[in-house]
Amino acid sequence: MSTHDKYSHLPLYAKGPLKCALKGQALLDSPLFNKGSAFTKEEREKFGLNGMLPAAVHTLDQQVERAYQQYSERSTALGKNTFLNSLKDQNLTLFFALLWQHVGEMYPIIYTPTEGEAIEQYSRLFRRPDGCFLNIDEHTSRSSIASILKQFGGEGDIDYIVLTDGEEILGIGDQGVGGIGISVAKLVLMTLCAGVWPNRTLPIVLDCGTDNKSLLNDAAYLGLRHPRVRSSRYNSFIDDVVQSIKSTFPTAILHFEDFGLGNARRLLEIYSEQLPCFNDDIQGTGAVTMAAIHAACQVSNVELKDARVLIFGAGTAGTGVADQFVDALLTEGLEVGEARGGVWLVDKSGLLTTFSEEPTEAQKPYLRKSVEWEGKDTTALEKLISEIKPHILIGCSTSPGAFTEKAVREMAKHTPHPIILPLSNPTRLIEAKPEDILKWTDFKALVATGGPFDPIPIPNSSDDDGNLNENDERKYVVAECNNATIFPAIGLSLILTRSKLLTPPLLATAVKALSLEAPCVKQNDKKAALLPDITDVRDISVKVAVKVIRKIVGEGLARVDDIPEDEEELEGWVRGQMWDVSTYRDLEAVDAERVKEALEEGGEAAGSGGCLGIAG
Repeated sequence: MSTHDKYSHLPLYAKGPLKCALKGQALLDSPLFNKGSAFTKEEREKFGLNGMLPAAVHTLDQQVERAYQQYSERSTALGKNTFLNSLKDQNLTLFFALLWQHVGEMYPIIYTPTEGEAIEQYSRLFRRPDGCFLNIDEHTSRSSIASILKQFGGEGDIDYIVLTDGEEILGIGDQGVGGIGISVAKLVLMTLCAGVWPNRTLPIVLDCGTDNKSLLNDAAYLGLRHPRVRSSRYNSFIDDVVQSIKSTFPTAILHFEDFGLGNARRLLEIYSEQLPCFNDDIQGTGAVTMAAIHAACQVSNVELKDARVLIFGAGTAGTGVADQFVDALLTEGLEVGEARGGVWLVDKSGLLTTFSEEPTEAQKPYLRKSVEWEGKDTTALEKLISEIKPHILIGCSTSPGAFTEKAVREMAKHTPHPIILPLSNPTRLIEAKPEDILKWTDFKALVATGGPFDPIPIPNSSDDDGNLNENDERKYVVAECNNATIFPAIGLSLILTRSKLLTPPLLATAVKALSLEAPCVKQNDKKAALLPDITDVRDISVKVAVKVIRKIVGEGLARVDDIPEDEEELEGWVRGQMWDVSTYRDLEAVDAERVKEALEEGGEAAGSGGCLGIAG
């Protein structure tokens, strides 16, 4: 018996046959079950496919090769994105197999920066709906929302939901109903990076109107044509949606995505004690950034508790990073006030102090005493750096070029290996290009970015003793602070344990687990990347999930019994429940009428984790 076979009784066991009640055209129309030209002769006979496919039987690898050729013929990034979305609607296994074989190349196509362009063009590119559309004008009651949600599955059918209202998308702002694209893209990453079953996820967009005038004036726009609804009506709508999700899918994880600055943190704080929920813009960005900081501090011999952090950009992402930094210090025994004392926030008006006008609730804990800054320049970044002498400079501002040569050189004056993380996305909005940061610091800086950058040649590199390596052909690998290296793993751990909540200690556990996988830490090399590469993400997700699951069990949050205690066995338990991106599963034919009866009775015969295909 293999390691995986011992877990074949689990509802999410992902290695055995899929029960399938579909036949003929209905089967070919199902992205989950369709294999296209890979259906064997026996399957074609069993499932009524004779005469519906060309004679040749191809392997998945052959299909991937053909699909990659078709993909490569698209001349633009947006064209490639559209091709991949079309493929996803036809054959999920082929879609994910293609992505995984070319993940480094295709990640920027399926997510940032290309997905941002696809979302901007959503109404013009629209072909078919993908996900759940809840609009505030048709909201009449909580029960009406629940009845809509029930069209997407029963109580145990949905594991992970990505919910957005489309107000603040990927640095491109209010995109209204087009925000569904970010929910879909995030769920693709959940499957690609952590093996979450794609048919057990649900993308939702809340259409509350839009303040984007170009959309309101666009005849092709598919959303509500009025300004955004806010205040009590908006809050009531959100609450009814969340409570309907809780009642309809009681074990599902709720992932908030790209809500506006005024709502993102507020909603997370309201609902984080009611159900396991997550905000990637706040917690995901903060967690992956903290993992890079952990790794950088370790190789540069800076104690985290002694580090000073200057965060340029104090919106959702910036305050999220600040909160994760404080949470990390709390786990090391510092008091809250002491932990916050190492963080300085800067927004458009300069350093945030008690004199700052209308700070957000998220910013208030980090306001510096204005009396301490009387007569000092609180607007020029290089002056702030000179005064604060931070070890770490983080950019979340979407202000291109904000990290000037003067500012970066000032960083290098007071710390031998400044940690500089320009994180703004898309890359055209980055605070400084990594090659410039490295050049201005004589390649002494430790750099990670929010988007992808090519490795940078190291000219006549030297070791820490100043000895030149004139023949060194090494390159500095710029780590991408890619949320996909952490949020899918966190989601997977919550799903597999049916965790009651997502708490700060669970996030801190994920951060530390990810930082230990950083090449710079594993190789003890300052010139190596501060974070693992996206091409290693599935193995990384398993390692992170194992650590988080053990914490969930230790915190008494798990609602699943018999979770293995041994770490190696737990890894097998996790892998056995991850959806495979590299092979077709066998299909087991079942009778549609028997399945319908079982579903109506709620019996175990419905099994296979809600994967049955039933011809309607």
